[in-house]
Amino acid sequence: MRHSVVMVAFLSLAATAGCMWDDPKPKPAEPPKAEDKKGIFGKTTQDIGQFDKDAHQKVSDQKILATDPVTAPLAAYGPMVEKLMISHVEHAVEIFHATEGRYPKDYAEFMERIIKENNIKLPVLPYKGQYKYDEATHSLVCVYPEPPPADAKKP
Repeated sequence: MRHSVVMVAFLSLAATAGCMWDDPKPKPAEPPKAEDKKGIFGKTTQDIGQFDKDAHQKVSDQKILATDPVTAPLAAYGPMVEKLMISHVEHAVEIFHATEGRYPKDYAEFMERIIKENNIKLPVLPYKGQYKYDEATHSLVCVYPEPPPADAKKP
């Protein structure tokens, strides 16, 4: 009697823990899909637009606006990335200028000769920030969407 109680307990424990007679090889976990990943960390882009000074956008000044010591590192991420990438692209443009004796003639040449040839991949900016190439100053700028004016009419 005691032997049968122990056997029943063992079998019920084995059934709840998973059958021990299944395939002993565990199935490999599926890698996460690209659309499942959220956030901007670790993501890069070569999407650089043309700068339009008349567009409804705010040009970043790369200043760190951190008042809370707990969230300050997160607040500093965007401006630090902006400064680093602007100087990286500026360096590539200056090398182009030194070897060619001129700056890129337009946006298309900038994209082909500076970004594509050097395989420059820029980190994705927070808060829907975008990289833009300013042909007038031969520089990279970071812009952010600006809210519409309060007097703008809604459709």
